[in-house]
Amino acid sequence: MSKSNRREFLKTSAAVAGVAASIGGASAFVAGNDTIKVGLIGCGGRGSGAVLDILEAEEKINGANPKLEIVAVADVFKHKSEEAVKRFTAKDGDAKNRYKKYINQIKITPDTTFDGLDAYEKLLNAGVDLVILATPPGFRPYHLEAAIKANKNIFCEKPVAVDATGARKCFALAEESKKKNLAIVAGTQRRHQQPYIDMVAKLHDKAIGDIVEARCAWNNNGIWFHDRQKGVKDGAYQIDNWYHFLWLCGDHIVEQHVHNLDVINWIMNDHPVKAIGMGGRATRPVGDPKEVGQIWDHFAVEYEYKNGVKLHSYCRHTPGENDVSEAVVGTKGNAKMSDHNYYLINGKSVADDDTRPYVQEHIDLLNSIRAGKPLNELKQVTESTFTAIFGRNAAYACKNLKWDDALAANEDTMPKNLTLDMTIPVTPAPTPGSWRLPAKARV
Repeated sequence: MSKSNRREFLKTSAAVAGVAASIGGASAFVAGNDTIKVGLIGCGGRGSGAVLDILEAEEKINGANPKLEIVAVADVFKHKSEEAVKRFTAKDGDAKNRYKKYINQIKITPDTTFDGLDAYEKLLNAGVDLVILATPPGFRPYHLEAAIKANKNIFCEKPVAVDATGARKCFALAEESKKKNLAIVAGTQRRHQQPYIDMVAKLHDKAIGDIVEARCAWNNNGIWFHDRQKGVKDGAYQIDNWYHFLWLCGDHIVEQHVHNLDVINWIMNDHPVKAIGMGGRATRPVGDPKEVGQIWDHFAVEYEYKNGVKLHSYCRHTPGENDVSEAVVGTKGNAKMSDHNYYLINGKSVADDDTRPYVQEHIDLLNSIRAGKPLNELKQVTESTFTAIFGRNAAYACKNLKWDDALAANEDTMPKNLTLDMTIPVTPAPTPGSWRLPAKARV
């Protein structure tokens, strides 16, 4: 939204009492005076952060009279769901405890604290109106499917899939959720960050003419790694160390670089149709892939859009200079953007930075629900997610891939009949040039 559109939207949402609608016996919307009951699925750092973000968002909307409560949490691991409850309800005097000011809005009980691989199903039946999905990305398509079936409004972290099967599922779910008038806002927060909104609007208004080339990057030094604890089986270990396994993370080009790819897709109003790439694994831990994982640490992908524009995409987890940015070249100049650093058109700053887009995305979500005009970002985040998957596979293959072929591929990485104590075989990190496009899936 532009600033003027956002102001108009806020005015409208304040005036509209909301719509009470029941679909299949579950509340899809809440009336203007009703309290929105929120459940968290995935109690790690991002999930806990999202709880704080939505509480701060509600404070900005309704001040001292909040109409939002956190009523349930769920995680595969019992200790994580219990630790989250302790974190949210701590009454100590630690000045860094930002949750304590919202303690009256925390209504979680032992009966609404869930664990296990089926914990998400239990939470969806615990009287929630809105769910936050913040588990490892490999689970996202299945949790989205269950939440949409249960008629819940959703905040879901990016990415929303790790393979072609998951992406196809999410494209279908986007259509289903729109038919149900459900609100789904994704964790691609730049879409809610005012400088990005202003910059993209200027580019759409031809501030630099027609776009002829693009570049984006997420280059930094790396990510956390969790060693296996004694006696922990593969299922539990891989979920705990999820960033390093393809079926859970999709590789860092999917989990992290999706942000930058999303910005370029937004600017282009489209997704790429061709990709070729390269990369490898140079600085990750060496050893048995069951222990150290299989993701790469650097990618370079050349994408091509339908109009012939090339996007040069780079991401790495190796020592060196950090670069998290997007840039486009047009027939009348160029534009460069970097989160919280600069927003330039032809070298001149054209937008001021703003604070906490992580909060603004929840403000926009809550206002849309209460106004009965639900935002639904699932299709756009699925397109950006598959842009990353598409580029990853093109790099693994070191060959040109086409979007339609890659999306139709019978690529499904989720282990069957998953349990925490099961043995899960892990293939070595892909050797450049070894990946082959799987047979076309039946769709």
